[in-house]
Amino acid sequence: MKKLVVLLLGVCALFSVLPVLADSQPSQYAQVSADERAAVATVNPYATQIAIDTIARGGNAIDAAIAAAFTLGVVDGHNSGIGGGCFILVRMADGRIFAIDGREMAPAAATRDMFVVDGKANPELSRTGALAAGIPGSVAAFDKLQKLGGKLTFREVILPAADLAEKGFSISPALAERITATADNLAKFPASAAIYLDKNNKPLSAFSLLQQKDLAATYRSIAKQGSSYFYSGDFAKKTGRWMAANGGMITSKDFANYQVKMRKPIVSEFAGYTLYGFPPPSSGGMHVAQILNILEQFDLNKLAPAERYHLMAEAMKFAFADRAHWLGDSDFTKVPLSIADKRYAKAIAQKISLEKTTADITAGNPDVDIQHLMQKHTTHIAAADLDGNWVAITSTVNTSFGSKVVIPGTGVVLNNQMDDFSAQVGAANAFGLVGSDANAIAARKRPLSSMSPTLVFKNGEPVMTLGAAGGPTIISQVVQTLLYALNDSMPVEKAMAQARIHQQWNPNLLFVESAMPVEIQQALQKKGHELKIWPSMGASQAIQLRDGKLVPVAEPRVILQNSTK
Repeated sequence: MKKLVVLLLGVCALFSVLPVLADSQPSQYAQVSADERAAVATVNPYATQIAIDTIARGGNAIDAAIAAAFTLGVVDGHNSGIGGGCFILVRMADGRIFAIDGREMAPAAATRDMFVVDGKANPELSRTGALAAGIPGSVAAFDKLQKLGGKLTFREVILPAADLAEKGFSISPALAERITATADNLAKFPASAAIYLDKNNKPLSAFSLLQQKDLAATYRSIAKQGSSYFYSGDFAKKTGRWMAANGGMITSKDFANYQVKMRKPIVSEFAGYTLYGFPPPSSGGMHVAQILNILEQFDLNKLAPAERYHLMAEAMKFAFADRAHWLGDSDFTKVPLSIADKRYAKAIAQKISLEKTTADITAGNPDVDIQHLMQKHTTHIAAADLDGNWVAITSTVNTSFGSKVVIPGTGVVLNNQMDDFSAQVGAANAFGLVGSDANAIAARKRPLSSMSPTLVFKNGEPVMTLGAAGGPTIISQVVQTLLYALNDSMPVEKAMAQARIHQQWNPNLLFVESAMPVEIQQALQKKGHELKIWPSMGASQAIQLRDGKLVPVAEPRVILQNSTK
């Protein structure tokens, strides 16, 4: 148990900052275009500014979101980049809604027990080095999104990020911390060390200049040749050669075989709104809907604050127990979509007491409960325009700097998304999450994710786009923002500033932000919760339509962290 807590806290330390303060929004993170017809919110000022500049050059929200994503691969490469994957939910101006799956894929040579050594899963193999990486999907997904609804060309949205990579930028304190924390592993790979460490193999310091000329060249090659450069051209060949020489499984053929998947969104109702979430291999859409469905079985407006937090925690426990048992890539395993049904939520709600915690929670059986239905650290980008384009992109390389591998000559950090599979039933991944055979490793399979890009509609019209970063806390962040914004009618910036909790069933702890009043913490303890206090958790982004105007909102915790260093 203690080991799992250390894993979860260690990986999510990226998101641990100071207590939540005001909900004001500095413009560099969340901006509205000059004509007030578009808005963008990201975790980084460079990404937001380049996105807004893209709007000024004639682009729409789709162009802006893609430009932001490529820029984040430059300035926020410890969280995301083209060496990773993404989930995209988009509502087009013509009303069409797409769920674009750009999740990483296991190589063809991957096997069920590839990380098992002497009968036990070896976490180092799935987190660092050649075996840890899956086939990246972000470039293909962004290309697909651009072709579906962008106004500019792929080249036009990529080149500003390429210019920034070549020119360089001042390393933020947050990025410097991540480089320092991962320096020992980065030093194992010469191409990684050449970018992030100095000549003495010491981590680059805050406010020093970080130039990434190889990454700029890779971006320019993609801009010129399209995604084919990445999947069937020089990048795929360089990666295949490096993998062959360093004990990896990925081949250039794996890149050529990668395909974007077009998924059917998870659609649910809450507080008079319609929610669109991302389906498996994301667990986000399923469990955001499930938790909100459970909460809706109670009269939320009559509950005291401690009772509300208790109810949220119990609902999260039941959802994460189901996640561990049922969820995986739906192309490989049967995932009961009835998990997101209100009848199943009602059955779970009947097991919850408002007076004390529920003991011995296990996965439910939605197939039995609702048979009739069975017949039929990551970053988030929010972008929208008044033409009707609404975009939610959650993108990741998994833990900080992914596998720590940069393919020589490319500047691209490869993900370590293979760690999101269940290397062995009951073995925890870097976030302390366990899984079953539903999420077992298999050739060309996509690992389970907590990413939760979400679109919200009222009377058929989009009113909000949101998502978050932070491992499994992504689900709990999105749930709480939606609860406060939709059920309690809070402005999103106020909803985000509320003290957060997180309960993921295993470990059986209630993670609580220190900003929560002590008397509420004590009341939760009296109900049987074992608390683990975090300074703060999460990194959410959202855009809300309010009084006909787009209001972008960036995570106040991240803004506070960067403004106090």
